Amino acid sequence: MKGFPDRTAASLAAGLLALGAMATAAGGEEAHGFYSLRVATVRAFQAYVAGTESENSQSLGRGPFLWLDGLPEGERKTAFAQLLRGEVLIERVGGTKGEGRAEAPGGMIHDWKGIVFVPDAKLDDVLKVLEDYDHESIYYAPDVEKSQIESHNGDHYRVFLRFRRHKIVTVVLDTEHDVTYYRDSATREHSRSSAVRIAQVVDPGSSEERERTPGEDAGFLWGMETWWRMEERDGGVYIQNQVVTLTRDIPTGLGWLIEPFITSIPKETLEFTLGATRKAVLARMKN
Repeated sequence: MKGFPDRTAASLAAGLLALGAMATAAGGEEAHGFYSLRVATVRAFQAYVAGTESENSQSLGRGPFLWLDGLPEGERKTAFAQLLRGEVLIERVGGTKGEGRAEAPGGMIHDWKGIVFVPDAKLDDVLKVLEDYDHESIYYAPDVEKSQIESHNGDHYRVFLRFRRHKIVTVVLDTEHDVTYYRDSATREHSRSSAVRIAQVVDPGSSEERERTPGEDAGFLWGMETWWRMEERDGGVYIQNQVVTLTRDIPTGLGWLIEPFITSIPKETLEFTLGATRKAVLARMKN
């Protein structure tokens, strides 16, 4: 394998084979009725999401609308100064099992929030990008490889996105999302998105390409819930995004292979998404 010592290449190959074996074993266990671990994992994720939903609903009603507005004055001024310089600010939410993670039997819950500022933009400038799902494969390349609006009715969208993630290994996922937008005022908008289907793609781009049954895979992404907020003020628009995802836990002996992907990707993806959104909005404003 080019770029790796022979021993490392052998270890990587063995690790990938072990991942495939584990995914197959998981599917086999479910086929024989051993659902306890998977059900417990899903329930833990659902409970966490319900708590996050409640917190978001409360802050929409009583504030702060943007999480930075709730910081102490000194920290708030510093943060907003960074945003005005074009930086993307990222922060983990909760987590008891390391950086940005929470406990879940058989899995890990990752919760990150971030914010970016687009100068001279109007709220509608941002919405034209966020709601343009047919072109997300352009705005968010290479993370989004394919994108398409499957249905659209007013403020409600059903969207297909193919994600490509690379961190030692490359993982391709076909996903469907249910998205609804809500106008809070003339200068505020929020949206809520749920991944209603996530399937890992085997041999993507080849004649042998196929999807694994959702939930019977390597566990790189089992759940994804997203909350967007946009506020027009200070001569531009603040864009805030919180993403809660569910992945498999780290198997004994394969931490070196799995952990970098599982622990780094959620934060890096959010940072990239916010930066790419800012860039796309600015580009559209020039046209």
